[in-house]
Amino acid sequence: MDTPQLAIAIMAAGKGTRLKSKRPKVLHEIGGRALLLHVIAAAEKIVPANRIYCIIGHEADSVRAAVESTGVQFVLQPEQRGTGHALQMVKAFFALSGQPIPENLLVLSGDVPLIRPETIASIADVHLREHAAMTILTAVPSDPTGYGRILRASPDKPDVTAIVEQKSLKPDQLATPEINSGIYCFRTAALFDKLDKLDTNNAHGEFYLTDVAGMLVADGQRVVAVKADSVDEVLGANTIAEMMHLDAAMRLATARRLMASGVTIFRPDTCVIDSEVEVGADTILEPFVQLLGKTRIGSDCRIRSYSVIQNSSIGDNVTIRNGCIMDSSTIANAAIIGPYSHLRPDSRIGEAAHVGNFVETKKVTLGAGSKANHLNYLGDAVIGSNVNVGAGAITCNYDGVNKHQTTIGDNVFVGSDSTLVAPVTIESGAYIAAGSSITEDVPSGALALGRARQVTKPGWVAAKKAKQNTAKK
Repeated sequence: MDTPQLAIAIMAAGKGTRLKSKRPKVLHEIGGRALLLHVIAAAEKIVPANRIYCIIGHEADSVRAAVESTGVQFVLQPEQRGTGHALQMVKAFFALSGQPIPENLLVLSGDVPLIRPETIASIADVHLREHAAMTILTAVPSDPTGYGRILRASPDKPDVTAIVEQKSLKPDQLATPEINSGIYCFRTAALFDKLDKLDTNNAHGEFYLTDVAGMLVADGQRVVAVKADSVDEVLGANTIAEMMHLDAAMRLATARRLMASGVTIFRPDTCVIDSEVEVGADTILEPFVQLLGKTRIGSDCRIRSYSVIQNSSIGDNVTIRNGCIMDSSTIANAAIIGPYSHLRPDSRIGEAAHVGNFVETKKVTLGAGSKANHLNYLGDAVIGSNVNVGAGAITCNYDGVNKHQTTIGDNVFVGSDSTLVAPVTIESGAYIAAGSSITEDVPSGALALGRARQVTKPGWVAAKKAKQNTAKK
């Protein structure tokens, strides 16, 4: 959806003092993504990224670097002097940049990551339908203590007479349940007209955007309210504990979304599933699985307990056995991984291939039907189809300065405990004898041995014991 003549400003300049953290508040993560990125993602469903303005201040360079790939624009608030001051910076930005001023400006908070595109659209729709100068998103929490309250002209009408902060509530207003979320939509001309009239005559000496509501009502302009469907959707996070509450809510929502599409998740409360993860129908996730980043899993897979999969793509009918760790890797259909395999970045495992117990891969292509089932390290290697890599065989890819590639053709048999010293090529159909150290290329169909000749000494043990017994006398 794109609502014409609407722009979105996201307030992301604050420090978040109560978090006791060096990181900017909006860069703390829930659901595997920074708070601000969640808000931008929701906003982008309503307007194009170039009509989203992030107001940055504290650690501005870090915030800019973290989200600039989204294509949003940035407004600098060098001093953080309140929400009203943040919008004053937006007004100044339009004046200096010469960009056209949108007819309506929707204001979001960068620390409210559960806000849904549907809710943002609802605010804009109500704002336009009611011909309001200001529209306020509200909520009704179980305990409204501490929040600014919304005073309506009538319970059955959207019109608002005032926003009253907790400390300013009169005794008969304390029971008012509806709170201000800090999310608004303005007719931009009405907002900009009032911004310069704000003052700092308050306990914190800041410019408050909430004061605009009273000014507009006093001028006879309409201020209306619309309630959010869920109070969690409008809650920010001022402490790590509050942030983890939001994280749990988001992850539970992700699990429910996946289960609604046909994914079986045993004990979803034990699984850590990031918000961008996608899983196909009839896949089974066992307890204590972690699916992180932009992981994509196909249909009819089974991901067994204690596996951690990050930014990886997994095909259909894949089995990931217990305790596997996988990062930025690709697994083709019908492959079997684990238990306790470690697939490091750029591992590409082919169709019906097996990567087994305590096998580590890095920047490797393992062809269709190939197997490395026990205690292998495969790094910087291109391995063909139907290759058997015996237990304990490794590629020696690092000479202390540079990495080198091992190339193994189709239908090769690599014997147990072999070391392939790169750069080296093993051509199709070759055999490597167990325990060999291979330093030269092996032609197709050849058998390569690289080990010392066995020497057997009959009677050696008895002779050694006799000598020891003599020495004791």
